[in-house]
Amino acid sequence: MTFLSTIAQSYNNSSYDSYYTTSTSGDTAAGAALGLAFVFFYLILLVGLYVVSAIFTGKIFKKAGVESWIAWVPFYSGWKLNEIGGQQGFWAILTIVPIVQYVSLVFMFIAMYHIGKKLGKDGTFVLLAIFLPIVWMIWLAIDKSTWNDSASTAPSLDPKAAARVATPTA
Repeated sequence: MTFLSTIAQSYNNSSYDSYYTTSTSGDTAAGAALGLAFVFFYLILLVGLYVVSAIFTGKIFKKAGVESWIAWVPFYSGWKLNEIGGQQGFWAILTIVPIVQYVSLVFMFIAMYHIGKKLGKDGTFVLLAIFLPIVWMIWLAIDKSTWNDSASTAPSLDPKAAARVATPTA
């Protein structure tokens, strides 16, 4: 053996063993704990967003003359949101179908545009609904605006809202 091969062989044996050995039991437990903490935080965040959106969607429904409890029912609230915005409610169910969900989202944004118009907002207010929908909901819910079905060209497809508009008040 040459001098260089002896040094290389002794270096490889000692350095490799000490550098690349790992402790699997401690790393696995720490990784599992970190993963569970992330899942727990994510679930808390999702539940919080659901509660906030249901509360403020219920306030928008109340302004539109729809019962506010509907905001707590997942697909039914989307159905009613589409209907008071002048769109067909079935688009809310189609959000679970791949590819079709993008078309459904467009119809939801059109409904949000008409809801904003019926609550006295400008047409560009729909940009807030597209990029920050939770802020859009909160703004419309706590705003002092009142529901005006004639402010938008889209009629409300909700039967109760349509009956409310059809009956004149004295």
